[in-house]
Amino acid sequence: MAEARKFVFVSPDYGSSITENGCCGSGCCDFEAVVLSGNAKDLTNAVKQRYGALAERAGKRGLEASENKASDKFYSDSQCSIIPDEAAGASTGSGNPLAYADVVAGETILDLGSGGGIDCLLLSSSVGDSGRVIGVDMTPRMVSLARDNARKLELANVVFKRGHIEQIPQDETSVDLVISNGVISQSEWKHMVFSEMFRVLKPGGRFVISDLVTDELLPDSIRDSTGQWVEGVGGAAVRSAYLRMIESAGFVDVEIVDERPGPNGTEEWRHLVKSLTIKASKPLG
Repeated sequence: MAEARKFVFVSPDYGSSITENGCCGSGCCDFEAVVLSGNAKDLTNAVKQRYGALAERAGKRGLEASENKASDKFYSDSQCSIIPDEAAGASTGSGNPLAYADVVAGETILDLGSGGGIDCLLLSSSVGDSGRVIGVDMTPRMVSLARDNARKLELANVVFKRGHIEQIPQDETSVDLVISNGVISQSEWKHMVFSEMFRVLKPGGRFVISDLVTDELLPDSIRDSTGQWVEGVGGAAVRSAYLRMIESAGFVDVEIVDERPGPNGTEEWRHLVKSLTIKASKPLG
């Protein structure tokens, strides 16, 4: 297991203080309890605080044209017209994996870091009544928000679970497609995430993920900043290492299907950050 980095807890102002409590039930907190310690635990709590606060103001954010929402940047008008304002307001992400997912009716799809549920809600009609969409997120308030959004749309084939993407609360070989949008870069244990994705996918299953990577290693001050990790930048892996982790997990036919600049900013290192959308498959045998 990779050695935990030491983080400088420099968190942006996310509004009122939020306290996360308790375990979500059998198994889903094992990763946090066993693996995380010290500053790495602070990092996880910072991510929970940031996205818990975002869930609290998602409805208002969804109505504000001035807010920098992923739904405005990456999703079509027709897609945005389907989802509640609260789902749009909770969207972050670094791309639109749905554009490359080639979903088939009846499939079971897993969304890692599902947030307010935007991708799950949009996938509901694609999989149809015989399919299923499962969202997983570690932030209790995001899970609650996503469930509320699914109820508003009366979606019977969408469920949301609380859990860590490094220890997915899902049976092995039970999923046809895994998607994720701008979340894996926030994990310090990306190799565990890819291993878990491989585990839950059926033979011949596939993933489509959008995520941040870098062309070369970012300065220590960025990689050691909790605030930058929370934004998905500080933890972004170098592109070559990221692709090697995918292949080491067992995936084949790895393909970058979309590439664009990362989040805006004036810092000179910003040009090194890229947003990639990547497809890959689990072998049949």
